[in-house]
Amino acid sequence: MSTATSAGVRDTDVVTLTPPAAGRRGWVGYLTMPLILAVVLVSLYLYVNGRELDSIEARSLNAAALSTAVGEHVALTAVSTVITLLIAVPLGILLTRPFTRRVRPFIITLLTLGQAVPTISVLVLLAVMFLFLGFQAAIVGLVLYAIIPVLLNTMVGLEQVDENVLEAGRGMGLSRFQVLRRLELPLAVPVILAGVRTALVINVGTATLATYINGGGLGDVIMAGLSTNRVLVQVVGAVLTSVLALLIDYLAGLAENLLQPKGLRSART
Repeated sequence: MSTATSAGVRDTDVVTLTPPAAGRRGWVGYLTMPLILAVVLVSLYLYVNGRELDSIEARSLNAAALSTAVGEHVALTAVSTVITLLIAVPLGILLTRPFTRRVRPFIITLLTLGQAVPTISVLVLLAVMFLFLGFQAAIVGLVLYAIIPVLLNTMVGLEQVDENVLEAGRGMGLSRFQVLRRLELPLAVPVILAGVRTALVINVGTATLATYINGGGLGDVIMAGLSTNRVLVQVVGAVLTSVLALLIDYLAGLAENLLQPKGLRSART
């Protein structure tokens, strides 16, 4: 794992995922995770249908209610991740520029402290102090929680680029912006994408808390089970959340491989 000491970032601060092993993956490797998740969902479906549901369980576990909850959960995750990228990547680029060297440690410390605050506390504060409820409030909480992995990985990815490569680009007459666009960002893509992948998985799990401020999602299913003491409803909500997190992580891993620069991708295959 790379270190960016000049940015005030420690190895323990950076959240990266181990890249796939070298060599081309066969179809079996690509299909293993989807098949496992499909087996889990089919098993859950058969188990639920094999039981006699009472009126409360039937109301929470019907196809319309579950599909709505899953759709809301995906929307929470997708919107919050996109907003996180729009904030964290430009901010990470800015904080690696020489003119921000003095304020860099303070900004990183502030954001890290913000992430240390439990998400549920942020959501409750938004609800109590500003009467800010619903989907938008949940997005704010998710963005605040997911911004650190993307920001730190962006900074580390940019700072690990070989200085000799940058000097060669400047020697060819490239401007600072061209060096950033043509050299730094493409070479930093693998580390940045690892941060994005981490943020996605964090958001899937954290989005279940949106139910406390009427934000929707699979947290509604889990909370319905908790409030009515229906263990089956709780289990279904938890399993669907876990399956969604694993599926999104799998899809993000595929995107991570595809979006890498061709030179880096071919060097690893």
